[in-house]
Amino acid sequence: MREIALDAVTETVARLFEQACYHLPEDVLLALRNAREAEVSPPARVALDKILQNVAIAGRERVPLCQDTGFSIVWLELGQEVCLTGGDLCTAVNAGVRRGYADGYLRKSVVKGPFSSRVNTGDNTPADIWVDVVPGNELKITVMPKGSGSENMSRLVVLPPARGRQSIVDFVVNCVDEAGANPCPPLVVGVGIGGTTEKTMMLAKKALLRRVGVPNPDSEDAGLERDILAGVNRLGIGAMGYGGRITALAVHIETFPCHIASLPLAVNLQCWCHRWAEAVL
Repeated sequence: MREIALDAVTETVARLFEQACYHLPEDVLLALRNAREAEVSPPARVALDKILQNVAIAGRERVPLCQDTGFSIVWLELGQEVCLTGGDLCTAVNAGVRRGYADGYLRKSVVKGPFSSRVNTGDNTPADIWVDVVPGNELKITVMPKGSGSENMSRLVVLPPARGRQSIVDFVVNCVDEAGANPCPPLVVGVGIGGTTEKTMMLAKKALLRRVGVPNPDSEDAGLERDILAGVNRLGIGAMGYGGRITALAVHIETFPCHIASLPLAVNLQCWCHRWAEAVL
């Protein structure tokens, strides 16, 4: 049994949220550069140039990539041979969010009383925390500051199983079409298929954590990703809605077995500012 102090969890969460809000992952940056080279629409090329300039300034001056520094989402992969010491895990994670958003001068966007008072909590807590127990003696922490421009475009449907593969393509492409410029394209499109309604929604969000452009290892799922991406990029929405060939950088699909009478399908869009960071303790 390996002990990990929860103070280390707090410190790591704080550091990761600052990192995620200041620096795009290298795979996302490369995908944006490739999109700039492939784009033929002059207005979209200008938009992509501005995005890349913004990324450079944010990293150099340690300022947020986007003013919407998001809702704090935290995934924890907790090794079953780990003993956490010094308090409560969720309390430690929220302390890290609180510290990171204060020390990093990040906008606090979380409100309580969601349908009534909508009073800002003042520190971007509570975080949305998900814990998976896995083999091993390590703790993997992944954070995602999720902005609402893209999150508000999330969609869930339970299709009749007989509708089949094409209905999945049509639904996802239509979701992107209806979203238009609202989620700040070029996008990463997360798709969850199977499980139950709550499971497929989480699959769609976790699909965003795969490195951009790395296909699903299952050939059938990878083929579906290619077909949806082609359909999305035929829409002509383009970078920031200015028209063009590149509306999405990638489509990432995760699947799970489901009930014989059900075909749950979820879409979670991510904007060009695809921020996330991870560390292992």
